[in-house]
Amino acid sequence: MPDLTQYMWIGWLALAVIFIIIELVTLEFTFLMLATGSLIGGLGVNLLGGPWWLQIVVAAVLSVLLLFTIKPLLLRRLHRSDPDAKTNVDAIYGQGGRVMSRFTDTKGLVKLDNGETWTARLAPSQSGAELDVGDRVVVAAVSGATVEVVPANTVTGTEDGRTSHNG
Repeated sequence: MPDLTQYMWIGWLALAVIFIIIELVTLEFTFLMLATGSLIGGLGVNLLGGPWWLQIVVAAVLSVLLLFTIKPLLLRRLHRSDPDAKTNVDAIYGQGGRVMSRFTDTKGLVKLDNGETWTARLAPSQSGAELDVGDRVVVAAVSGATVEVVPANTVTGTEDGRTSHNG
């Protein structure tokens, strides 16, 4: 029976390729560290003539070291210039939109710039404003499933990203 350990280099290459393909799908650097451990640890020890058990041990130890040392550095470097992303309701404040149905009794529908359609009402300070279909508005507040809007021509930005309205 042939000695299959002489073909372990093919296994290390195949494993590294599989890890790289998974990394391209996930983009979180975990499988990149495993692929590096496989190539440098497993394949490297194999090419230097090390036994199969040493190849596995070195690949595993190197992968774990990379996961706990290099991966956090790469993630920190990748995300260091990202401002805090606004999510959920915080992302809606100050967002623009268009009136989808004429406002009656200060209530109507607006389609926000993110593609969502919301029930809307005029902000209390804008009670006399008239909004027709197609008019631009800006979200001033969120109250449950309803947004309070003001006409876009009455809005100015503030330092915290929220809006204030003149009126």
